[in-house]
Amino acid sequence: MTTNEVNPNESSEKLKENLERIEELTERFAAAVAKKQAIRPSLQGPGQDYYTKSLGAYWTEMMKHPGKVLEDQVEYWGKTLKHAVDAQKALIANEGVPEDPTPKDPRFRNPLWDTHPYFNYLKQQYLITSEAMKDAVEGLEGLDPQDRKRVTYFTQQMVDMMSPTNFLATNPDALEKAIETEGQSLIDGLENMIRDLERNDGELVVTLSDPDAFKVGENLGTAEGQVIYRNRMIELIQYKAKTDKVYERPLIIFPPWINKFYILDLKPENSLIRWIVEQGFTLYVVSWVNPDTSYADVGMEDYVEDGYFAAIDEVRAITGQDKVNVVGYCIAGTTLAITLSLMKKRKEDKINSATFFTALTDFSDQGEVGVFLDNDFVDGIEEEVTDKGVLPSLYMSRTFSYLRSNDLIYGPAIKSYMMGNAPPAFDLLYWNGDSTNLPGRMAVEYLRGLCQDDKFAGEGKGFPILGTRTRIEDVEVPLCAIACETDHIAAWKSSYRGMRKMGSDDKTFILTESGHIAGIVNPPSKKKYGHYTNEDWPENPEDWQAGADKHEGSWWGRWGKWLAKRSGKKIPAREIGDSGHPALAEAPGTYVIGCPKV
Repeated sequence: MTTNEVNPNESSEKLKENLERIEELTERFAAAVAKKQAIRPSLQGPGQDYYTKSLGAYWTEMMKHPGKVLEDQVEYWGKTLKHAVDAQKALIANEGVPEDPTPKDPRFRNPLWDTHPYFNYLKQQYLITSEAMKDAVEGLEGLDPQDRKRVTYFTQQMVDMMSPTNFLATNPDALEKAIETEGQSLIDGLENMIRDLERNDGELVVTLSDPDAFKVGENLGTAEGQVIYRNRMIELIQYKAKTDKVYERPLIIFPPWINKFYILDLKPENSLIRWIVEQGFTLYVVSWVNPDTSYADVGMEDYVEDGYFAAIDEVRAITGQDKVNVVGYCIAGTTLAITLSLMKKRKEDKINSATFFTALTDFSDQGEVGVFLDNDFVDGIEEEVTDKGVLPSLYMSRTFSYLRSNDLIYGPAIKSYMMGNAPPAFDLLYWNGDSTNLPGRMAVEYLRGLCQDDKFAGEGKGFPILGTRTRIEDVEVPLCAIACETDHIAAWKSSYRGMRKMGSDDKTFILTESGHIAGIVNPPSKKKYGHYTNEDWPENPEDWQAGADKHEGSWWGRWGKWLAKRSGKKIPAREIGDSGHPALAEAPGTYVIGCPKV
């Protein structure tokens, strides 16, 4: 028997094994789906109401401007008919594929999309139809700006979902691999899907990274430090000095409590935490508790009082410094600004400078995430947290994933379920999947009072906290903000508008390339993303960017120099903690481990 011949006995045995495996997987699939809890209709996605509005607007447009609508339809059908005729002619003449004017798209990398008549036809028809749908939405009249934004978003979601790459019968990569592996890839893919269903109680959430490749505290979050304070909301970690002398003014980082702080300490080579201590700063980082249902009544004031105030006072007591420098990242930056306003009202002079990483304080323009901030969706959130006590991590992670659905949903699903690939060992994606719950009361206060009502930055309102109305103009300490150019969560233009409204006379704004995470976790050694600076503060962020200077490489060094000027003289490096603050646990602590099931 030659090496290319197939042993019928081996083939028969393989088929038997696969049939038995399919039977087992089918039973597991049924059991996993049975665990799925009912999702409130308003949390399944508010798209239906907006498609109804879109359809109504479309018919209104048709009545008002029948010629324009007819022209759009004729143009679309003309393109599809011409393409069909061209494809048929090329096929009959054995000329391969017709002319392909469609734009390049990373989803269609396989050469068969360009060379095979069947796949090229599918690709061109899909892209022609996608363009027609987008044009139809853009041409609608009678929609207010928010409705238009949401109709556009949900139309794009539908367009992305219907890509031929998302279906086995029309995905050449998946079909080729199925043939090469004699169907083994399809069985492996089915097992991957069932495993994801089992991990998430019947919810289909694609595993983005190998869950067994990383362990927090062993190969992630390994910077040397100790937990030196703990309460019901935070663990406060002090990191070991790496220089003989340090700046006398300590630094506290407040990371977001959506996801976990070790995004700032993934690996030694991209760890902002390690870089900061290597520059001679005494660094403290807050690790927030991952709440379970017992935290249902925890509100924004608990994060301020037991988080910000507690950490600031403990660090002042340990170091003997009257003032500290602080950093707030994302939602923690929003809350830091509120805390600074509250301290100003109380005449508490404890903060020397504040830095904001991708933080929104002005919600007048909600950016991409605004499609999820109308009442229909927030009402569903409120019902959910009233019932469960917390907003389970699934909802936030799924919401943010749909802002980049091709990268974080469909692409990974194709590789895992259709190709049968094991998820990669990718630290950033592992962190992305290590989500946190949100206390019910806090989630509603944030969504209603800040995202929807813009009380902190809006005219004459004020965000109420601990008996005080806080306002953006009361933030008067020296400030630095880092925003990210392609951030889909905290739009840089909104970040700029918020900084511009703050009352400080000492403000610096840095715009870095890339997005919400990659723009911040951008070590100088990589020399990957550049950044922009401009000392002027024009009203429009577009004018700021037009007049900005472009700098190559990371913003870390520029910020480090800014911070050093506000950190006082050099003193001998500090030991970790003191007699009143003994070591409670090795970094990264205990609060960062695991996610309470809800």
